[in-house]
Amino acid sequence: MDLKYCILIPAVCLILASCGNDDKKPAVNHAVADKPAVMPPFRFHKAIEVSPGQTYDVVSWGRGSTAAGAFAILHSDSSAIKYTTTTGDLDGTITDVFNADMDTDGNPEILIQSKGKDTVNYAKIYAFEFGDNGANKLDFPKLSNSQKKGYRGNDNFYIKEGKLIREFPIYSSNDSTAKPTGAKRQLEYGLRSNDFTVKQLSKDSTEVNGNKPVVSDQPKQTSSKKSTSTKKRTQTETKKKKRRRRG
Repeated sequence: MDLKYCILIPAVCLILASCGNDDKKPAVNHAVADKPAVMPPFRFHKAIEVSPGQTYDVVSWGRGSTAAGAFAILHSDSSAIKYTTTTGDLDGTITDVFNADMDTDGNPEILIQSKGKDTVNYAKIYAFEFGDNGANKLDFPKLSNSQKKGYRGNDNFYIKEGKLIREFPIYSSNDSTAKPTGAKRQLEYGLRSNDFTVKQLSKDSTEVNGNKPVVSDQPKQTSSKKSTSTKKRTQTETKKKKRRRRG
C-alpha cells in the first residue's frame, strides 16, 4: 500500500502543477495582416464586384515617370469561367474608379478617374461599358467654354442616383495668377445611346470665404435720369404747342 501511495501522490502533484501552468500561460497577440501593398511596377488596384461572379479589377502600372503609364480592366466572369482584359494608355495617375449603369440597360459602366498636372490639376475620365460583346469605349465630353470658365482642376467626382456628379472650385481666371472665388460648379453626366449627356445642376454657387454672399455692385441710376429728362422735354414741347395755338 505504501508503494502505491508513493507512486500516486507524485502523479497527482504533476497533474495539479500542469493545470496551474495552463492558467498562467501568457496571452498570445495574433498580428493582423496588413492589406497587401501594390507591388511595382503596379501603382493602383481596385476590385469592383457588380454582381455575384462578376468582378472588375482595375490596375495601373508603369516604371519611371508617374506622369504617364497604362491601365487594365480585368473582367472575371467566374460563373462562365471567362476572363477578358481591356487596356489603355494612362495620362496622369488613377485616383478612383466608379461603377454605374447610367442608361439603365443592365450593362455596367466602369469609370476610371485620373489626375494629371500641367498648369492645372486637371481630371480625366476613361469610360467603358461592358456587355455580352465585350468592352465598348465611351468618349467622355470635354468642358465647354462656359463650363471651363475659371476652371483650375481639383475636381471631385461621385455617383449619385445612378449619375456621375462632377464639382470643382471656380477661380477668378484661368491663368496661374488666379485666386479661388469661393464658388463651385456642379455638373451631372448621364448616358443615352452610348453618348454622354451633361447638364449643370444649378447656377454657380455665390458664396465666398466666410459663407458671405457675393454682393453685386449697385446699378447706376442712369435710367432714372434719362426718364426725368424725357419728361422735361415732353413738358416743354407741350407748352410750345399751347403757345402756338394761342397765337
